[in-house]
Amino acid sequence: MMFFFHFLYDLNFFGIYKISLYSGFFLIYAYTVGSIFLLLVGLSLSLSYNRIKNNLTKKQVFTKYLQRGFKIFGLGMVITLGTWIYLHNGFIVFGVLHCIGISILLSYPFLKLRYPNLILGIILILFGLQLNNFTFDFYWLLWLGFTPSTFYTVDYYPILPWFGVVLLGIFIGNTLYPEYKRKFLLVDLSTLKIVKILSFLGRHSLVIYLIHQPIMIGFIHLILYLT
Repeated sequence: MMFFFHFLYDLNFFGIYKISLYSGFFLIYAYTVGSIFLLLVGLSLSLSYNRIKNNLTKKQVFTKYLQRGFKIFGLGMVITLGTWIYLHNGFIVFGVLHCIGISILLSYPFLKLRYPNLILGIILILFGLQLNNFTFDFYWLLWLGFTPSTFYTVDYYPILPWFGVVLLGIFIGNTLYPEYKRKFLLVDLSTLKIVKILSFLGRHSLVIYLIHQPIMIGFIHLILYLT
């Protein structure tokens, strides 16, 4: 889903195929992709925590998520630099990787909880959606969701409402996979080729996320050069 949206964005950016990506169906599509992203972040955090919590000390667990959060946020800053150089106008200030990194850091106190995550997650989402109806004259709370009136970026995932989606993911994970054990039955499809491909993408999602756009943009540049 992300590949498809970014491919359409690139076609639109280079003037190959003009399409309105931020209204109607494609706006809903973009928010759906983002919601799945952050929901899976929370679900993965739940699985990770339940897998390691009995084998590591609290300090080791905290350090693990601290390092992971800063690593993801740091990669987000690399994307900030790259888009500032390549795009400049509309470069990414607080995109999905920034949000994931900060969410990992914020999520540590909530990893063992269930229903408080559901309640707080819904509250944060509703508050963030309401906040989206306003603009402000300052930039220092941009990361939180207080959007300046003159702000423009190609990728923006503030903590409000998106950390609420992460909390919902943690709630789902702790509900469906308590103590790292699945509470429902699944047909074993792991031998199917398509499942193996999807599993590979899942295990290497961060690397794929980082390299797919440079590859697609490079390919489009090559096609335009040759034609």
